[in-house]
Amino acid sequence: MSLAESKVPRVLLTNDDGIDAPGLAVLEAVAAELADEVWVVAPEHDQSGTSHSISLHSPLRVTQQGERRFGVVGTPGDCVVMAVRHLMVDAPPTVVLSGINRGANLGVETMFSGTVGAAMTGLLLGLPAIALSQTFRDREKVRWDTARALAPGVIRQLLAVSHHAPTCLNVNFPDVDAAVAGPLTVTRQGVGLVEGIDVVPQVDPRGFAYHWLRFQRGPRENAPDSETAVVGSGRVSVTPLNFDRTDEQTFATLAAALQRAG
Repeated sequence: MSLAESKVPRVLLTNDDGIDAPGLAVLEAVAAELADEVWVVAPEHDQSGTSHSISLHSPLRVTQQGERRFGVVGTPGDCVVMAVRHLMVDAPPTVVLSGINRGANLGVETMFSGTVGAAMTGLLLGLPAIALSQTFRDREKVRWDTARALAPGVIRQLLAVSHHAPTCLNVNFPDVDAAVAGPLTVTRQGVGLVEGIDVVPQVDPRGFAYHWLRFQRGPRENAPDSETAVVGSGRVSVTPLNFDRTDEQTFATLAAALQRAG
């Protein structure tokens, strides 16, 4: 049996849509094909938009919801830490899989994503991690069948690649039938589709004001090798991510300016 076909000993699943989300159910079915032992440690409630955050000012409450299945009143990052440093401390996972998210995580939106944040937390703890998202145009018709069909092969491909250190990979499945989806393609993050964030004022039934925050999305210029362009063309994207956000061009500009000033 080849490395790509062999099973990993132990996998940790989490997400940001919540432990009862349909995307997590899809990922559980996928993981059952890939691992000898599957653990689920996921938020009790939807934690979309929580990015890499962890809870430093409130206790974490954990409920067991089945064999090797736990809900956490906390963020996706909290879930990964609880799993790796507490629930699975005697036998850590081989890999962390986060998702499958309901909707794409493309470009700068990955900075806010709890799905990606959970995977990055796994990376911080020294584990390889993959974030997985299913794009959609109609939120009432998410193509979970596409993710279910393609994810096992994609994950096997990625786990078979040797890396010099643990990596975090961001995978997005296109909004097309699996049968016509293009191949797994290495991509750059790019800018994505987010143009800004709006505040939407509302009034509740008792007359009190409240507010929703909402991403403002629209077409933006993305390079041909960006995940947005690749997924838009019907292919599966995979972007390697790390923690270093240093802007090299600004670094050089600042360094030169400060050197002149000194």
